[in-house]
Amino acid sequence: MSAGTGHRSGPNNRRSNSNVNRLTAENVTLAYDQRVIAEKLSVEIPDNSFTVIVGPNACGKSTLLRALSRMLRPSQGRVLLDGSVIQSMPAKQVARTLGLLPQSSIAPDGITVGDLVGRGRYPHQGILRQWSTEDERVVQESMARTGISELADRYVDELSGGQRQRVWIAMALAQQTPLLLLDEPTTYLDIQHQIDVLDLCAELHEEQGRTLVAVLHDLNHAARYATHLIALREGQVIAEGAPKDIVTADLVERVFGLRCQVIDDPETGTPLVVPAARKGRTKQVNEQVTEQAKAVATGAS
Repeated sequence: MSAGTGHRSGPNNRRSNSNVNRLTAENVTLAYDQRVIAEKLSVEIPDNSFTVIVGPNACGKSTLLRALSRMLRPSQGRVLLDGSVIQSMPAKQVARTLGLLPQSSIAPDGITVGDLVGRGRYPHQGILRQWSTEDERVVQESMARTGISELADRYVDELSGGQRQRVWIAMALAQQTPLLLLDEPTTYLDIQHQIDVLDLCAELHEEQGRTLVAVLHDLNHAARYATHLIALREGQVIAEGAPKDIVTADLVERVFGLRCQVIDDPETGTPLVVPAARKGRTKQVNEQVTEQAKAVATGAS
């Protein structure tokens, strides 16, 4: 399987082998109880990339992200972080290297926004290192970047869904990890705040050199912002690479079952998916139903 070429790591982004990307999954089988989501799935996250995972519902996008973040242990295979099996690493070591914004997060009752964002500094605390002016600076900067500074003294359970989502993103930013995983970070957000969050992700990637991995539902957002795209279907990688190289009408139909045209985005030049009009899609469905009926009739005869 192809993967993007890793860039040279800085002093805060060391890895054990400069020829190997920092975060990889090797032949993993992912399952919940007896329900298998993916088998023998291998993925490499290119260093210093903004990688976006796309695919239809229930294809394994969030499951893969949970495995990459150590939240889900593969039943077979392994996930490696800096050359070590991620389950074998101390929790704080992982937390200082890899941050996660899960799909659903629940805040403790009665906690303020400022206190919750401050919990992102936990991996940097220790017996000899308590809260510092640097921690305070990072927390304030993280809240400013996500536009929630004025909410610092509000209780999290008083906020709207969109406001809470930005609070969780601020907490993930405060963790200051070189790798950041985000599961549907634009959930609950209106279109302006969706773009704001994705612009922030692009800034973290381009200006700070962080490696980001995000699950997104909007293929056009993914194609616009990703430097590396992974398209999943039924727990398998169908295609991966730069959006300009892999996003075609054939791929969209193969992965999502959607007839479309792919044109250049007039703003960015990245691929823009334009779904076929309703009449065209209805005709396609009718043709598929007719073909299925013929196949059943032929089999019965």
